[in-house]
Formats: sequence, C-alpha cells, structure tokens
Amino acid sequence: MSVLELTESNFDKTIAEGTTLVDFWAVWCMPCKMQAPIVESFAEQQSEVKVGKVNVDEEMALATKYGIMSIPTLMVFRDGAVINKTVGLSSLEEIEELCK
Repeated sequence: MSVLELTESNFDKTIAEGTTLVDFWAVWCMPCKMQAPIVESFAEQQSEVKVGKVNVDEEMALATKYGIMSIPTLMVFRDGAVINKTVGLSSLEEIEELCK
C-alpha cells in the first residue's frame, strides 16, 4: 500500500476506520528525511494498516489539534482514536510494534 498525503480535508475520513499510521513531518527536518524511507517500507509491507503523512508546515491546524511539538512524530489511530504515539526517529521494528 502506498503512503497517503493527508490534509485537513481527508484526514478524518482516512483515520475513521481500521488502523492508520500517521507520520507528522516537515521538508526541512533531517530526522524526518531519515524516517521517510522507513515509513515507506512499512507501508509497502502492510495491507491491513493505512499509512499517511502530514506536512506540519502545510497543515498547521492538524499539527496543533494533535499537539505535535517535535517531529518526526508517529501516531497510530484505530477507528479514529489515537492508540499509540512516538516522537523521534523510529526503526521498522519499532513501527511494527507501535501498530500492534
């Protein structure tokens, strides 16, 4: 499954059902650039977990709503509710564990 570009207009619908991993990131953030291929690899391996990215510079309202203070931040939603969260660079194994 490919990584979805999430915005205010499609965020709620995307996370509403099932499990969704959301990567909050920014273009200028070096750890975010390091996290991106790991998140993409996770997305390619998963069929049951949706994966999306939120550019915090372009979607400030979403970043504010979810209290994003540092990036990269990974949040896992299940049926619209936050079930897990981590801040900083995460390995593929850590992401897999986060989404269980």
